[in-house]
Amino acid sequence: MDAAAVERPLEQLCGRRIGPHLPLAPGLAKAAERARAIGATAVQIFSDNPTAWRRRSEPPADLGLFRERLAAADIRPVAIHAPYLINLAGGKGDFWERSVATMAHELRVGALYGAPFVNVHIGSHVGAGPEAGSGRLGEGIRSALEGARDAGSTKLVLENSAGGGDGLGSTVDELARVLEAALAAGADRARLGFCLDTAHLWASGHEISRPDVLDRVLGDFDRLLGPDLLVMVHLNDSRSPLGSRSDRHEHIGAGMIGTEGMRYVVRHPRLEQIPMYLETPGMDAGYDAVNMDRVRRLFSGEALPELPPDAFAVRSSRSRTAPRGSEEPD
Repeated sequence: MDAAAVERPLEQLCGRRIGPHLPLAPGLAKAAERARAIGATAVQIFSDNPTAWRRRSEPPADLGLFRERLAAADIRPVAIHAPYLINLAGGKGDFWERSVATMAHELRVGALYGAPFVNVHIGSHVGAGPEAGSGRLGEGIRSALEGARDAGSTKLVLENSAGGGDGLGSTVDELARVLEAALAAGADRARLGFCLDTAHLWASGHEISRPDVLDRVLGDFDRLLGPDLLVMVHLNDSRSPLGSRSDRHEHIGAGMIGTEGMRYVVRHPRLEQIPMYLETPGMDAGYDAVNMDRVRRLFSGEALPELPPDAFAVRSSRSRTAPRGSEEPD
């Protein structure tokens, strides 16, 4: 690993807000210190076990220290990734109701963390068809927001899909239909946002390694949804082929999107004010610093060094990054 990863000045990020999805196993306070040490200027976390319905009844004891340390290092904004189990587009019944309740809970928790964004996967229509799924999704969004009226300005942020299975929202047109369904159901537009995941765009067939394609995607988003609704980017390379509909993240510049494709993303003027969050492999094995350094090198126009063989053996640790004291899956 590159020992210089923690030494390169923050100015090389050109004022951008960029950081990793932090592993929280060591605790929130230590995670905040890690973010500062690797030069992160934003962070994403799970508030609890991402593969369980059961949520902790009280916030972590070191939440206040976490917020203080991030504020002292000017690391912001914090984004919370909602549990993977949530499917607001699913059919009627206990699962959908649980999804709504859990989403509302995460929005309230987001307010406690000072997180302006709680990101969730758009979900699947589970065979009901896109129209029915979008309608159910709109109802779920409205219900979750109503269940979190006390969440202040924390936004429910919907993430584009890689397009696998019955997933919704893999194209900008589909994202526009998701927004239309949410507004038709009565959701408050001011409390909504969208996240574009670069690996998902690639997997769903958007060849964003080409500047003209990325320009078109961003232009279409602004035209169909509105520029104010793009609030986050998940900055990931992809180990899956273009259009494969397979969601497999890779280290920055080491995947199918490649060095120049990722460089165009991070330096794109439209994204200058949009916080970016890395969900790359090996976050708990030191590759958080490595990938942050690779982002800096993209900004500075440098070539990216070859990664060691073990870089491609590590698996993403995001499913194991809940705070200490979280419940196990039930």
